[in-house]
Amino acid sequence: MEKYLYSIMRDSGGTLSIEEILMRLMVSILLGALIYLSYYLTHSGTIYSKKFNVTLVTLSVLTTMVMTVIGNNIALSLGMVGALSIIRFRTSIKDSRDTIYIFWTIIIGICCGVGDFVVAGFGSAAVFFVLLLFGRVRKENRTLLIIKAPRRYENEIRKNVFAYFEKAPVIKVQNTTNEKIELIYEIDHRELDKAEKKEAQAAIAEKRTKLSLSDKLYAIGEMDYVNIVVQSDEIS
Repeated sequence: MEKYLYSIMRDSGGTLSIEEILMRLMVSILLGALIYLSYYLTHSGTIYSKKFNVTLVTLSVLTTMVMTVIGNNIALSLGMVGALSIIRFRTSIKDSRDTIYIFWTIIIGICCGVGDFVVAGFGSAAVFFVLLLFGRVRKENRTLLIIKAPRRYENEIRKNVFAYFEKAPVIKVQNTTNEKIELIYEIDHRELDKAEKKEAQAAIAEKRTKLSLSDKLYAIGEMDYVNIVVQSDEIS
């Protein structure tokens, strides 16, 4: 009975032996683990998705299975393409680098499925070091200063904003009515940190309370609001 089951399993694998199939699957799992590690090291914060990372490893194994089944059978490959064409992926990509990882897993699966372990190994090593070197990109989120006040205070608002920073912020939007004005500045977060430290040092030296930019603007009087907003790509 055992010999009969073994013969069925052996014959169902086409021209490949069970050892060869296991070898291809094991190599795809190992390289998938390399992808897992690379994704873990190059992503941080809310942009990192453990579920997506596990999916990458599984996708490499599934692609290996498909390529192993197809082999050199042209008819079967065309049928597989037709069957897989009905799948629609609607998961939103939070980071453009995720597309690289998806293609990486598919290519690993293809290489392992056809038994080309050398290309899969050296190629994965090269991609891993490239992503490790350049992949951990620091996200430069935009910081916006939004001010709304009576229009007659426009010049005084501009003077206070420019005096607070060493490098003048860039004005992005100016909305006006007969009575009101809204100014939106784009601020470099490094300049904001530098200005706050400078103000803290001045407050200590003059033995007074530290005044933030909002405090100085509200001191003008009749301000509707002063908002500092950080735009982050991680917010969907």
